[in-house]
Amino acid sequence: MTSPAGASGLLAVTVGEPSGIGADVTLAAFAARDTRSLPPFVMLADPAMLRGRADRLGLDIRLIEIGPLEEAVGAFQDGVLPVLRLQNHQVEGPGRIDPANAAGTIEAIDRAVALALRGEVSGVVTNPIDKKALYDAGFRHPGHTEYLAELCARAGGDPVLPVMLLTGPELACVPVTIHIPLAEVPKQLTRELIIETGRITARDLVARFGLAAPRLAVSGLNPHAGERGAMGREDETVIRPAVEALRAMDIDAVGPLPADTMFHRQARERYDVALCMYHDQALIPAKTLAFDETVNCTLGLPIIRTSPDHGTAADIAGTGRARPDSFVAALRLAARMAAGGRATASAEA
Repeated sequence: MTSPAGASGLLAVTVGEPSGIGADVTLAAFAARDTRSLPPFVMLADPAMLRGRADRLGLDIRLIEIGPLEEAVGAFQDGVLPVLRLQNHQVEGPGRIDPANAAGTIEAIDRAVALALRGEVSGVVTNPIDKKALYDAGFRHPGHTEYLAELCARAGGDPVLPVMLLTGPELACVPVTIHIPLAEVPKQLTRELIIETGRITARDLVARFGLAAPRLAVSGLNPHAGERGAMGREDETVIRPAVEALRAMDIDAVGPLPADTMFHRQARERYDVALCMYHDQALIPAKTLAFDETVNCTLGLPIIRTSPDHGTAADIAGTGRARPDSFVAALRLAARMAAGGRATASAEA
């Protein structure tokens, strides 16, 4: 049952990698909340680490460690940043990876997802993690997205296929394969994976983004979408049958289309989301068009999860140079989705 905190639209925000800019962009956004009209959120972090980063950045921010989650919305409205203390300590050291921080990074994700699954918050906004730092600490998941899917599957008992949607003002796109080496893509790309990814994408665009009849443009894998088999057979034997299967499910899908002509302005007007075959095929155009405004949103989960589209940027952490635009866009998108699917696939920041 949804708690008063969840009903109020409260979002849970994880700090991500403490040596990166997760704390920077969150604190900067909160400091400018009066001009940005932010939805209320609670931070899952070490309060001392946040206090140290705020002081380093010269931000005059009041923090409060809350007890019951219901205290968070009132604190936020009173101009105080509510923080749920982690059991694991986090070290404030911008640009310096500390293995001791890994436990707190994972704990924050675990607790935020648990709060969302119980309906105590309306959604989760995650700041970037450093995968290598977590791998060194024993983390065995390809990335954030896959770990969230496992947490949700553990709670519900059913397997979850996470679908990564990158959405910005001008483009929304989905990579069918995500955090795997490029050489592995042709091996792991199957008709079934494309069909299921397209089905989940279309379903969630209706349910959470308010699109009545989503239009999917499906890219080819090879140059020129394979040139009818002359440049690789995957486009004809894997992708085209998947597109036909999606159309048989009454999903408006076209393809395979040459990826080099899918992303100019006139082409983008013909679809709502581009289904791409691998990570960089989707993320390069998305980040090129709107690096500071694009949001990473995970479809296919029983909870709402968004994230800035950038990395940890540890080289500028603690300097005040990190722009909070993508974090703010992630907050706003999560709030719009929680409010009943009144977001558009190409989200405004």
